[in-house]
Amino acid sequence: MILLTHGYFLIEDLKEQQIMKPYVPLGILYISAYLDENGIENEVHDSTFSSFQKMKERLRASPPSIIAIYTNLMTKLNVLKIVRFVKDELRDTKVVLGGPEIKHYCKEYLKCGADMVVIGEGEQTLLEICAYYKMHNKLPVDINGTAFIHEGSLKLNEERALIKDINSLPFPARNKIDMSNYLKVWKQYHGKSMMSVSTMRGCPYTCKWCSRAVYGGTYRRRSPKKVVEELLILKRDHNPDAIWFVDDVFTISHKWLTEFVDEVKKQDAIIPYEIITRADRLNLEVIQQLKASGCFRVWIGAESGSQRIIDLMDRRVEVEKVRDMIILAKENGIESGTFIMLGYPGETKDDIKQTIKHLQASAPDQYTITIAYPIKGTSLYDEVENNITTKIDFENTTDRDIDFKRTHSTKYYRYAIKWVYNEVNKKKEKSLIRKVKMNIKSQAIQLLMAISK
Repeated sequence: MILLTHGYFLIEDLKEQQIMKPYVPLGILYISAYLDENGIENEVHDSTFSSFQKMKERLRASPPSIIAIYTNLMTKLNVLKIVRFVKDELRDTKVVLGGPEIKHYCKEYLKCGADMVVIGEGEQTLLEICAYYKMHNKLPVDINGTAFIHEGSLKLNEERALIKDINSLPFPARNKIDMSNYLKVWKQYHGKSMMSVSTMRGCPYTCKWCSRAVYGGTYRRRSPKKVVEELLILKRDHNPDAIWFVDDVFTISHKWLTEFVDEVKKQDAIIPYEIITRADRLNLEVIQQLKASGCFRVWIGAESGSQRIIDLMDRRVEVEKVRDMIILAKENGIESGTFIMLGYPGETKDDIKQTIKHLQASAPDQYTITIAYPIKGTSLYDEVENNITTKIDFENTTDRDIDFKRTHSTKYYRYAIKWVYNEVNKKKEKSLIRKVKMNIKSQAIQLLMAISK
């Protein structure tokens, strides 16, 4: 028996419990459906609403021949716990790992107990692994897109070519998990039930901090008809209040968008939806099309209000364009959101001031701020590798824990996050008394920033 799982335990993550925005593990559901379509029986253990203890009980009760685990930055440490448990107690179970974490750490994961790792897209590779195991009761040694340890050394097979036509893939096997848990949580905490849908794979842009470990720099997209077909199924079977399109740049192709808008209207498949995109792939016509097809919120990547920092990131967008599109979306009845990153190499206080002005001027409905961290395999990692200041223990840390020598200390940028929030909120504040208090707070934060330089 083949078991697919992912190692994300909502109940054991206090930060995620505060956010409470769980999404189904689309990656393994795509693989599960692909295996089903090709005659390989498999099960899915969705760990989101489970626990590590319950997973152990499930594995002990019915040990699989192969356990295939999706691995990313968020789940890495849990995945290693699962691997250790399987190797300690289920000696006949083979462990196969895949996901964006694998490509640049395959040797480390194999040394931690994985029998084989899948590099790149998982559908075809895992099918070949499972089909071979079914016939020979052992893992193959020459499957493209895999790596394993042979006689103490890393054996790295050729990369697998990406699937050219992703329309050929079956819809994710959502029937393998309890969708009601996700819908209930979203409804309870956010007022609307939400489901996720993928229309594309890959991203052709070259932002230096972004990992492209699975899909590379490709852009492959399902046809509007296939996407709308999936929306109709979701509407019929689950009737969600909203859809989250997980694509990196939803409006990258204006031709595709026009066809999608026409199709979703024609098929009466409109479900309110939320997307991420780039400012340079937006204009008035596109925003009006989004609105007409059900889009209620658009996240527009910026990362900084300083053009100098944006250029250092290789974002290839103008900050004024970002600002204009945030405002234009709001003017046309679509909520706007944006992302901000502080602590990028070379960032100064003046750059942060420009980010504050950018947020004050554009006034997005929502925005998030993170401190930049280098993911192995990215251009950012390559740039700061010689300036990394933390000693990383692979089994107990993730790339999120990597710190490097910045213009100022990391503590400085943590205070800067509070400064940005305070200044943006102060701009909106109408009470003079509260404005004065917020101004005092701002001065105090800037003093702490100066002390922690």
